[in-house]
Order: sequence, then structure tokens, then C-alpha cells
Amino acid sequence: MHSGFDLARERSQKNAIALAYNGKLYDLATNIKSIATATEFEKIEIFGREDPRALEIIRHSTAHLLAHAVKELFPEVQVTIGPVIENGFYYDFACSPFTPEDLVLIEKKMHDLVKRNIKIIRKEVERDEAIKIFQSQNEKYKTQIIQSIPEGDPITLYYQDNFVDLCRGPHVPSTSSLKVFRLTKIAGAYWRGDSNNEMLQRIYGTAWSNNEQQEQYLHLLAEAEKRDHRKLAKFLQLFHIQDEAPGMIFWHPNGYALWHSIEKYMREVYQLNNYMEVKCPSIIDRSLWEKSGHWQHYKDNMFTTESEKREYAIKPMNCPGHIQIFNSSLHSYRDLPLRYGEFGSCHRNESSGSLHGLLRARGFTQDDGHIFCTPDQIEAEVISFNSLVFEVYKTFGFDQIIIKLALRPEQRIGSDDEWDRAEKALKDGLSKCSDDWSELPNEGAFYGPKIEYHIKDAIGRSWQCGTMQVDFSMPGLLGAEYVAEDNSRRTPVLLHRAVIGSFERFIGILIEHYAGALPLWLAPIQIMLLNISQAQSEFTEKFTRKLVECGIRAKSDLRNEKINYKIREHSLQKIPYLAIIGNREVESNSVALRSRGNQDLGVISSDELIEKLLAQSTSRIN
Repeated sequence: MHSGFDLARERSQKNAIALAYNGKLYDLATNIKSIATATEFEKIEIFGREDPRALEIIRHSTAHLLAHAVKELFPEVQVTIGPVIENGFYYDFACSPFTPEDLVLIEKKMHDLVKRNIKIIRKEVERDEAIKIFQSQNEKYKTQIIQSIPEGDPITLYYQDNFVDLCRGPHVPSTSSLKVFRLTKIAGAYWRGDSNNEMLQRIYGTAWSNNEQQEQYLHLLAEAEKRDHRKLAKFLQLFHIQDEAPGMIFWHPNGYALWHSIEKYMREVYQLNNYMEVKCPSIIDRSLWEKSGHWQHYKDNMFTTESEKREYAIKPMNCPGHIQIFNSSLHSYRDLPLRYGEFGSCHRNESSGSLHGLLRARGFTQDDGHIFCTPDQIEAEVISFNSLVFEVYKTFGFDQIIIKLALRPEQRIGSDDEWDRAEKALKDGLSKCSDDWSELPNEGAFYGPKIEYHIKDAIGRSWQCGTMQVDFSMPGLLGAEYVAEDNSRRTPVLLHRAVIGSFERFIGILIEHYAGALPLWLAPIQIMLLNISQAQSEFTEKFTRKLVECGIRAKSDLRNEKINYKIREHSLQKIPYLAIIGNREVESNSVALRSRGNQDLGVISSDELIEKLLAQSTSRIN
């Protein structure tokens, strides 16, 4: 017995995909004597396509299958990289743009290759031999990748018929194992993600262990497409983006009304939780960013400008400004914890390829807060903030919240003792909140550990919004001090915290969560009043004005159109309530009320309507 195939046959495991030993995955063709002694063979696991570990192998192998199909159809194309991503894979190609018709041909060719049951063979080769192989095929990108691999690292190639690719593996035994996949879209991408490099053509795909999993995912994709906030925003007249300001948002009246509803609520949250609202400049001299470390480590993501021979940066974050406010007066330990909050406008020079409507913008506003405290106060602040976060998300209609704790990375500042205390404080605080969490080793910020809050939307997608980060570094770099009980000067701990994060991104999430049908308290237009004929115009206009005076976002449609036409048009706008006014309603000072979804609520007096709308808005019922 030499290979994983032999071991699978001995164990009668007919549908094996790969093997695992000591936590590492291997191809089935692996010589098991090279990874374990004979006495350890029983510890080698053989697993099939339904095992969770198989999914990444299937997706990586399908990426190679995609590249193989492209090369057979378009021999002049050069292949670059094809990694696994969440729910699928992609592969980048150097070529002229693909078309939707090309995608159909490529997928068909992939299925043809699957039917041929081509064996996938791994070979380890010398660096010079690998370079020679790809140079002979005019594959300059693969050659560059090989040249970037550190000396001494093994070079492994995978062959399937006449196609060869560079990869660490492992892969499935043959193409017949790749039965469930779908190519999903085409996009552009820069080589190595650098806009100074060539533009490549990226093909995305998805692959699964079985058809049921794929059908569920494709249904999710279709639902997500219907909920796309960019399409809904255009239809609902919320915002737009244009080429003259990439990554910046032009808010329309409806969109800005939604924005203000959120800001009003978050301002109440600040006040109820003892945050003092502040406002800092958007443009600050580079000297401050040098002291904070941003100029050295973050400059490429910052917009800069000059004036009168001084260089400035537009702030990408609010924390250095908040520390300046803290430093403007002397604080005692009795003042701590001190909580600042700001709806801070920030700008970051994100790459154009990463921009995605509201979900990834260059200009955005954060519900940014910073807490100056002592090390002993961290735990209590965690408990308080955790409660605040859950209450806010519940108000917005998010009931599923996942907590993750990102722990110390390999590259970090601060002593191990400081990290021990900070991580313990975060863990103890979460434990006292009776909430479950998962830990993310090595994923903390370089300056401290952090808690991440992920919310799940109506179709099960997870979005990271809230965070609390412990910072040992920046207060000291910017000279923040307080007078301790023994009259010594000490540096406070800085807790960076956000609940919704970027307003823009959170609004995008809300639009998609509710598919544009926002609850009354968030809806840009809460009620639309529709007159049946011109005879009710004056009453309708006066009543609309009264609603607005009461703080209700009301509008009226007085056009001389048929009432059914107006009802249909405003129903499509997903407005929570429509009030229809005819002669009988004018005489009785009432309206015929309809709720979203074309539900007839009957006739209601004007006073009852005002009371109803105000009660729902105040209680923020979703």
C-alpha cells in the first residue's frame, strides 16, 4: 500500500476526494509513507465530497478546470491566478474582454472536460524547470509568480491532459469529481491588484458538493440581485454616483431623509449613553498624521492637499482629532471614562476596483466614538457597549448578531502583559454579557485586540458593522495623559468603538435587508395623500401640511390622474401608507387608509391617523 487511493480501496471508500493527516490536507495520489509511518496509517483520514473540508478543494480544482477550458477555447489567452473565495472562486486572464456568450461557451467546455474524466496529476519540479515550462507556453504571469516564490520553497505543478498550472494543491483526483458548478459573472481586475498594472479579465464562478447546495446559493444570488441597493436607490430616488466623483455619494431628498432618521436616532443613543458629541476638522496638517503613525502606514489611502507651503491630509478617521480635544485640558482619573462621539466625515482613497455603491465608498460618515479610560475600566465599558449594540441592532430590525473576538497578531506593539490584560478584559466583559463568541487568533489590530459585531440580514448574509478596539498606542504617540490617584501622569487606554460604522454602508445594508420597503420610522416618505378628483385638492393639501407640522414625513399627489393609477405608482415606491381622499372623506374629515402591500385599513379620522403615525414613528416599530 503506497497511496491514498490504496488506503481508500482498503477502507472501501469509493467516492474519496482527498486525505487528511495531522490537520493537513493531501491529494489522494500522495505516497502515504512520505507523510506517516506505517503505525500511523490508521490516523490518516480519507474523506469524500460531502465532508466540509472537501468544498475548498472542489472549488480550487474547479478554478483550474475553468482555466483549462479557457485555454482550449482561446489558446492565445494568458492565465494568471485563480483562488478560492467565499462561496466560489475566480480566475484572472490576460486577454481582450470576455462576453456573456463566451461565458456560456466556457461553461459548456468545462462540462465536456468533466465528462472526459481527466486525471489530475501533481508534480514537484525545480524552479528553473517550472520557469522553462511556462516560458515555452508564453505564460509570462506564471513566470513572474514563480520568480517571486522564495528560494527553497517547493514548486508544484498540476497537470490535467495538456493543461498545466502552478499550485500548492491539493486537488480532486480527476475532473469527473467536479460535477456541480456555475460561472456567474465577468469583471475587470488589475494584475496583483495594482492600478498601475495591466487590466485583466476576471471570471467568477461557484462550485458545491451537491446540486441542492448550489440551488440554494443561486436562489440567494437571485434574491440579492433583486435587493441590490444601487438599483433600488435609483428607483426610489435615494442617491446616485457619477464619474466626476467616484466613490462619493450624491444624496437625493429621499435618501437624505433616511440619513437624518438614522442620525436622529443615533444622536439619542449618544445622549442616553453619556457620549459627548464633538466635531473635528476634516483637513489637518501632516505633522499630526506623522505623530499618529498614519502618514507612515496609511498615506496611500489618504487624500492630501497643499496650501501656503504646508501639506495636509483629509482625515481618513476621527481618532487623532478626538485625542486633540482630550489633550486640550488636563483630566483627572475622576473624569474617566470620558466618552466622545462624532458623526465624522472621512475620506479614504480606496482603489476604484473595490468601490461598490454605498457598501464601499471613498467618502463616508462614521458614528465614531472614543472612550478614554483606565485599564481597570475596560471590562465595564465592554459590558455597557455590548448592551448598547444589541439594542440598536434590534431597533433597526436585526435579530441575529454574531460576536467575534480578534486576538493579538504576530506583528504588534505593546507588552505581552498589556495584551494579556486587554484580552482578558474583553473576554471577561463578554462572559458577563452571557453572549457566545468565537475567537480569531492573530486577527487583532497591531495596537490591540478588538470585538467585532456581525449582523445577519433577511436573506442570511453576514455584515460586520460594530466594533470595539483597545488601543495602547495612539494615546501615547499623541501625548494623551491624565492625573492618576497618586498624582502621577499616566496614559489612558483608548477604546475605538462604532455601532453602525459607516452611515453609507449601513444604509446600503438596510435597503437590501428590507428590499427597499423600509419601516415607517425610517421611510423617507411615511404617507402619501392622494385626491380622487380636483374637488379634494384644497383639503388634501391642507391636511398634508398639518401632518408635516406634526413631524410626519407626508406628501400629496394632486395630479389630475385616475386614482388607481396614482395608487399603483406610489405602491411601487414602497411607501408605508397611502391615504385616499374623496368627497366623503372631506365631509367627515377622514381618509381611506391603505398600508404597504395593498392592505385596506378602512376609513380613519384625521386625528386618529396623526396619532397612529406618531405612535409608530416614536416606538420605531419595524
